[in-house]
Order: sequence, then C-alpha cells, then structure tokens
Amino acid sequence: MKKQVYIISHSHWDREWYMPYEQHHMRLVELMDDLLELIENDPEFHSFHLDGQTIILDDYLEVRPEKREAVKAAIQQGKLQIGPFYILQDDFLISAESNTRNMLIGMAESKKWGTPVMLGYFPDTFGNMGQTPQMMLQANLESAAFGRGVKPIGFDNEVLPDDQFTSQYSEMHWEGPDGSQIFGLLFANWYSNGNEIPVDKAEAKAFWTQKLQDVEKFGATNHYLMMNGVDHQPVQKDISAAIRTANELFPEYEFKHASFTEYLEAVQADLPDDLGTVTGELTSQETDGWYTLANTASSRVYLKQWNTKVSRQLENVAEPLATMAYEAIGSYPHDMLDHAWKTLMQNHPHDSICGCSVDEVHREMMPRFEKANEIGKFVADEALRNLVVAIDTSQFPEESRPFVVFNTTGSTRSGLVEVVIELERKTFREGLPSKLYHELLAKPKGSYSVIDEQGNPVAAIISEEEVLFDYELPKDAFRIPFMKRFVTVQVEANQLPEFSWQTFALVEKAATPVESAPIVSEGGRKLANTHLEAVITENGSLTITDKATQKAYRNLLVFEDVGDIANEYIFKQPEGDQAILSTQFPHHVTIEQNDPLVGIVRLTQELQIPVSADDRLLEEQKAVVDFRFRKAQRSQELVAFKIETEIRLERTSNRLAFKTTVNNQSKDHRLRVLFPTGIITDFHEADSIYEVVKRPNQVSSHWENPTNPQHQHAFVNLHDETSGMTVSNFGLNEYEIVKDQICLTLLRCTGELGDWGYFPTPEAQCLGNHTFEYGVACHGAPEERYETYRQAQAAQVPWTASQTDKHQGKLASSNQYMEAHGSTVAITALKRNRQDQQIVLRGYNLADQATAFHVQKEQAALCLLNLLEEEQASSVNEQLRPYEIRTIGVKE
Repeated sequence: MKKQVYIISHSHWDREWYMPYEQHHMRLVELMDDLLELIENDPEFHSFHLDGQTIILDDYLEVRPEKREAVKAAIQQGKLQIGPFYILQDDFLISAESNTRNMLIGMAESKKWGTPVMLGYFPDTFGNMGQTPQMMLQANLESAAFGRGVKPIGFDNEVLPDDQFTSQYSEMHWEGPDGSQIFGLLFANWYSNGNEIPVDKAEAKAFWTQKLQDVEKFGATNHYLMMNGVDHQPVQKDISAAIRTANELFPEYEFKHASFTEYLEAVQADLPDDLGTVTGELTSQETDGWYTLANTASSRVYLKQWNTKVSRQLENVAEPLATMAYEAIGSYPHDMLDHAWKTLMQNHPHDSICGCSVDEVHREMMPRFEKANEIGKFVADEALRNLVVAIDTSQFPEESRPFVVFNTTGSTRSGLVEVVIELERKTFREGLPSKLYHELLAKPKGSYSVIDEQGNPVAAIISEEEVLFDYELPKDAFRIPFMKRFVTVQVEANQLPEFSWQTFALVEKAATPVESAPIVSEGGRKLANTHLEAVITENGSLTITDKATQKAYRNLLVFEDVGDIANEYIFKQPEGDQAILSTQFPHHVTIEQNDPLVGIVRLTQELQIPVSADDRLLEEQKAVVDFRFRKAQRSQELVAFKIETEIRLERTSNRLAFKTTVNNQSKDHRLRVLFPTGIITDFHEADSIYEVVKRPNQVSSHWENPTNPQHQHAFVNLHDETSGMTVSNFGLNEYEIVKDQICLTLLRCTGELGDWGYFPTPEAQCLGNHTFEYGVACHGAPEERYETYRQAQAAQVPWTASQTDKHQGKLASSNQYMEAHGSTVAITALKRNRQDQQIVLRGYNLADQATAFHVQKEQAALCLLNLLEEEQASSVNEQLRPYEIRTIGVKE
C-alpha cells in the first residue's frame, strides 16, 4: 500500500500581532475572498481549515455581509472546515472558565453554520495546560493538535526513562493528572511543513525529497500530515496542480488534499504499540528553556490585571447574582452575558493577552476590557436591584436603613464589606444643586451603628457624613438627579457561607465599642491579630509569625529590581547585573488606619535604579541580535523609584494583604517582590487551569536559561511536612521559585516585541503609575494548605452589597442560595444554561486525593453535565476523584 500524504490547506490567523488589528483584518478579508473564489472555480479543491476559530467568520462578514450565503454553502459542503473554538487562546493566561466558555461558545457558533471539526486545536499556544485531556473529553473531543510543549526527538533517538516530555513520534498519547487520555498530535516540523508547495517539477522534486524525509523522521505510521499554510498565509491557489505534480513525481506515495477529520481517522486506525505517553502540562520542560515564552505572563502586566478584573466580574459576580435573581424575576440575561464573554475573549488570543504585540494592538484591547466589564456591572446591578426588592426586610426598625451583603464565591468568607448608605436625598426639582448641597451639608451629624436581623449589634466602621451628586434611572420614567447625604459603612461579615446573603441595617444609635485591641502597634511597625503577627524590621523587610505553628518567616516583602534586555516574550538579565534590593535604601512607616477591625500601615521605600539599559541595547535591537547574545548593560544614570506598600490586616483574617504602588520612570527592567520561606523541598504547587499543579523546583538537565519562570492564577505555595506559605495575587501571573523563595513578578518593562524582527514597543516599558495587589498566608500541616488556596481565590472576588428599604419580600432576609461544599473543592461557575434555564454549577478538586463534594438546593434534583452542559447522568455521587472537573445541573 502506498504511503499516504495528507495535505491540509490552512492559514494560522493571529487576529492581531505585529500589525494592528485592522491591518490583519483587511488581509483576512482578502484571504476569504480568494478562498471563496477558489472553492467556486476549482472542483478539485478539497477543503480549507479555518484555524479552529469561529470568530474569523464574524470578522469577515463584518466587512462582507453579502457573502453570508456563500460562506454558509462552503461550510455545509465541507469546503470550509470550522470550529470548535471561538478564538485561539493562550490557555495559561486566561481563567479556567474562559477556556471553557471558548469551547462552549465556539461549539454553539459552529453548529449555527454546520459541523465543527472535532479536534482540540492549539497550534501556537505558548505551552499547553495539564487538564487539556480531561477538558477535551468533557467537550466530546478525543484528539488535540499542538505545536509547542513536547520535544520531538525522532524514532532513531533513545527516549530516556526520565524524559516525560519528549516523543520519538509526532503522534502520542496525552494523559492528564486525573488519568484522562486523548490522542495528541505534535506539529513536529511546525504547522508550515507543507507550505507553498511547488508546481514546477524540478522545484517540487527538491521540495518533497526534503519534506518527506523530515515528516517521516517523526511519523509513527505511513500516514503523514503536511500543513499547507502558516501565519497569515494567503491560500495557495494552485494547490490542486501542485498535488498532481507530487503524485506524478513520487508514485510510491499518494498525495491527497484532505481535512483533519480524514487524517485523524486514518492515523488513529494505524497507530503502533510503542506509541509514547506525555503527561500533564506541556511547557517545553526538556528544552534549553529559552523559548518557553513563559515571560509573556509578566509582559504588560496591566493587561493581566484587567483580564482578572473582568473575569471575576463576569464569573464570580454577574453570573451568580443573575442566577439568584432568576428566583425573583424568572429570566436570565443570556444574550448580554454572551456578548460580554465574546468581547472579553477577543482579548484572549495568545498574541493579545500575552502582551507580545505592537502597541496599537494592546491599546485597542483596553476598550474591550472596559466594555466587557461594564456589561458585567450592568448585569450585576440589575440582578442586585431585583434581588434586594424581593428580600424581606420587614423585621428591621422603622427608621433603619437595611442593606444586604452577598457572598458570590464558592467558599465561606469573613471580612470587611464596604457599602455606601444613603441617609437623605434632595432631587434637583427641589432647588439648585449648589443650594441642595449646602443644605444637606449643614444637617446635624448623627451617630450610627449596624445591627443584624435579630437586632444584635454588628462590628462596623462608619465614616463621617458626606454629600455628593448621584442619579437614578427608573425603568419607566426619566432620570432623576439628586444630591445625597451618606455614610460609608465597613461591616464585618462573619463566616458567610458560599452563595449566600445576609441583611443588616444602619440605625441612628451610637455604636458599642468593639472589645478588641487595635491591630497596629509600635508606631506602625507591628500588625497583629489572633492568627499572625507581622513586624517591619530595621531594613524595611517583614517578619511574619504564624501564631498557630509559632514559626517565624523572615526577610519577606523585599523588592528586587534587575535589568531586562530581551523582549515582550522572554526575560534576559544583562551579564553581571546585580540585583538592587529595597533593603539597601531608607524607608519610613506611617499608620493609615488602626482600630480593632482592621489595621493599615504604609511602608515607603526610596530606591535609586538605572534609568534604562545603555545605548548598546538599541543598536542590538536594530541589528536584530538574538537576545541571548546581547552585551548591553544597565545605564549608569539613576532615577528615583519610590515603592509605597499598604500592609493590611483584618481582625478575622489569617491573610496579610499588600497593595504596592509605583510611578515607573525607568525602562528595561523587572521588579519582583521576594518571600523567602526557609522551606527546601523538591516541588511546589500553583493555581492553574482547573488544577493545582505540582511543579518541580529544579530544572531538567537540558535547561540552559538561568531563570525558570512559571504561570499562575491566584496563588503559589511552598510547604513541607510541618508548615507552608501561600502567596496570593490579583492579576500577577508570573512567579519563580528560587531555592526557598517565592519570587512574584510585579512589573517587567521592555522596548521591543521580539520574535522574527525588530518591532519597537515603547508602551511595553509601562511608564507611569501601577498598583499591584497580593497577599501571604501561612499554614501548618500540608492538609491545611487547601484552605489558604480557597481563600486566595476568594480574595480576587469583590464583596457585593446593596442598600434597600424596609419592605416585605418572598426571599428570606438571610439565606444560603445553594450549598456547594468540599474541603478541597474550588467552585468556578454558578450560572444558568440557555437550553432550559437550569442552574449550572462547576468546580474541581484541588487535591490529588478523592474528596467529598456536597451540593444541595431546596426542592431541586441534580444531574451530571459535561463542559458543554450536556447531560451525562441523571444522578450525581458525592465523591470527587483526584483532579476531577465536575459540572452539575440543578433542576428546580
């Protein structure tokens, strides 16, 4: 039988990258125009793979709406191969739910047109998440194709027993941490190995002689894949003639224009017994470490912070509140939320969210973030409005001002919740705004306290009265502007269960003093509660003592600044460059707030750092000198670099929170904050996609990069048999373990895109003001670490609170909407599906051991769903397997 060569026409379409979006967009229009014309005129043209992302169809039809029927016909004829995703994301830098919504929306969009290609398509993601096998199977996808993460070595080379991330073949099994296994296809010769196939016989002879040798080096079968295309590649219009030439020149092969579906069916039917297996996340662990591109996690960190903000707004605020509000109004804003998700996901392609494009691209991302966030806020506000009207507050005193606090996370939470309580308003109908302002300002100041629904006093901090402009937008009338007199209340919520609310009220009565010592002492140098003690030492570092274990952690919160002469993709410290540490400079401490409920101190450190790299860097960039071989150093000219850090400790919390602000006026450098733990161990854990991933602290023998950057979402942890530390963050996705230290990257500033040419990116220097939020928590025995993980995830979600009035309602004043509890379970979604409005609850097991997972809602039945929210079983057991991702349907 002849050897089979499957030629798949495609164009890997980076939506935006080294040119602004519209430059790529117009070239996409030209590609699609040419493609539709070719489909119409060449009956031999088999099909074109549309890069696995349905957004291409939207982008094309935005400019060519009259081509809708032609596109539809081409898809239904199988000429255009579409889906299964909405965009091609960077899977490590977007949330677990964002990865799922990309499949959920992509599948739904594909089915509007025809049949999606049932292949997990990751041609150019910068590494592949470990839970891909389980996620793909839960989306009915049994195969995945990818270009990075596994080192191909060819079947003539020995596979060493400790090489878990190499493969002699381009085909392999890929197993996730839970044991799920799929077929993995590596583009061992990249996804351009069949690009621009010659028609001329002499050229074709030379082309195919080399290309067939290359593909056969890695092929496990006699079915060979040739990818006819590459980044933004125009369709090869003479591909049919080129294939005829190939078949004439190489009669021992059969060259065919094909689709992925045809290739996958053929190759999987003929796999050898010695096919290898790769496990977990694939991040090029056994390469030299330079081109893993993991430093994109710290490129343009403001993008990552915005992405976290919008993700939390949609996943953890808007959707849970809208789900709860369904009880009151019987409707759910599917279309609004889908629009928000699509807008957010337009920022999730790898060259976008990774921050490795030209400045114009990332400038255009900001309005998308803002738009998606505003939709999320609108949905949340509407749900809140409907919920508080339905919540019964009739038990509160007549003159009280009730308000409701919501915990929209999947964990029990305690902490201070801030809410603005209006005391009085005067509408503009009552007089001139300035007159109303001064009338309200002149009112006698009252004394206030907070009570719960039983009338018991609740610990709270209440501000002085203020007056400001506000407005109301009634659903059935014109806007109402007014001046309001108000106070800001910080109320202490105590052990509020997951997905619950509690109603309080502000009353005009002097508060009873809280019988606890103030948090801050020793002139601001000490913060303490029942859980921990933090002391600012003489050199400006921090010593934290965990009172439960009596273990002290020293030299924490040290800021480290070094040079960076590489690019948006990769960090490279200049040769011989010495770190500048905050402990080398003066500091001072001020008390910002100090009472029994919360203490806040401000630590200010005045550093002097180089203003930039020296002049050699620009010359090396212009000459496109490989960053590994650059000789540039940091400039001798110094600039002031003030680091201001708010250190916050609440009475009930075992997490010390930090908010660091800088005004960056320096270029070509990286700022990190260091947390030495004193713990020497072989592995650490970090928050990844539906997984707490266990990563080695040491690199492989193949590794040459002096650094080992890693991705995270909410936390990273080091622990041993007796104790551990969890460092949490908000939108700070890069860390590194250096010996016993957790090193958290705050800011990385570079001046060029990198990759295949010189593309200046002055805005990637991130000049100006930046604020970074992160925290630290300590624990004892290893099993205690999971609670710090859940706290770190919850800390990314803002509390929700809303004022209401005294009224009767059908919902209880305090209520747990749904129980969803497991000691090692993280909840990622509470939403409703479009098909039948049933509640969808999704979570995963943080641990490598089975755990109990109890889900209950009054008068509701549970069923098991997959990630596409299709029913898999009519009942649900309460045992979650190690690393299991579970989606539960709740039928009311």
